[in-house]
Amino acid sequence: MDRGHPTDRVKSPIFVVGCHRSGTNLLYDMLLSAGGLAVYRGILPVYEKLIPRFGTFDNVANREKAVGVFLRSQGFRRSGLAGEQIRAELLAQCRTGGDFLRIIMDAVARAQSVSRWAVYNPDNLLRILTIKREMPDALFVHIIRDGRDIALSLSKMGGFVPLPWDRTSRSLTATALYWEWMVQHGRRQGRSIGADYFEVRYEDLVSAPKPTLDRLGRFLEHDLNYDRIQNRGLGRLSESNSSFKGEQTQGSPLNRWKEKLSPEQVVTLERAVGECLTELGYPLATADGEHQKGLRERGMRLVYSSFLGAKLWLKSNTPAGRLSSLSELELQDSAAEEESTRAR
Repeated sequence: MDRGHPTDRVKSPIFVVGCHRSGTNLLYDMLLSAGGLAVYRGILPVYEKLIPRFGTFDNVANREKAVGVFLRSQGFRRSGLAGEQIRAELLAQCRTGGDFLRIIMDAVARAQSVSRWAVYNPDNLLRILTIKREMPDALFVHIIRDGRDIALSLSKMGGFVPLPWDRTSRSLTATALYWEWMVQHGRRQGRSIGADYFEVRYEDLVSAPKPTLDRLGRFLEHDLNYDRIQNRGLGRLSESNSSFKGEQTQGSPLNRWKEKLSPEQVVTLERAVGECLTELGYPLATADGEHQKGLRERGMRLVYSSFLGAKLWLKSNTPAGRLSSLSELELQDSAAEEESTRAR
């Protein structure tokens, strides 16, 4: 795979990816606070919304529909770009999702007089190979967080909807299996692109930000000066519960599962995803042998791996993707837009 000349790495686009609630937003705000990157506060759900809904962009009719919807989105409004100009560029030059992202973000970077940009989107974790094929110079930073904290957070927020029969007593376990599937899917794809993929532990970013950012900065070939990041403090970094405000004990986001989960819940979670936690370097709380999978955990793991894989494939490769909701784009006159796109 052509990855461009090595000296171009200092301008390579950066994709921050990770399972939902892993700290993708926090890490993205750290990168932006370091300077030298286009500051963009919108989302660009090209692969999980626009392409499934309207089809691939090599078809001009599909492209026109997708561009028309994007120009009505909150993501476009936050870009500060001129609608007619960006419409013309997208219609003339865009043939892939990677083209779409590059055209938008290059324009944002030019408007801000910087030569580099980064985007964050947890769901891009599942599309590393697609993005890399379409954008050979792309770099990927995968932020990973303890799956027990992810299960606790996502379950509380309702960020993952388990299968109907698991929505009561087994919701926490199902959510942990979703985390495992996401992380393993992303790691497999990331490892296949070698030196353009980098993993960061959320816990390291919170408890030891300076050395963690130094390592990441060397990978990106970008100056991630800790003092400058603290002083600028964009987005999540300015909130009172940020790790950058010196909260390392009381109110810390680390290891909340130890306080919030019962011993029985911990045993159940570690039976389900203990092997993955251990592989990632997270110590288990249960005694040796106690976390071994039983028939129930093995069955759930098989079911969710198959279910999530099939759901992703159907959305990406069949007309099922046309059912994708556009609500995340926060469209102007969204009800009318939904109706009109269905009628086309």
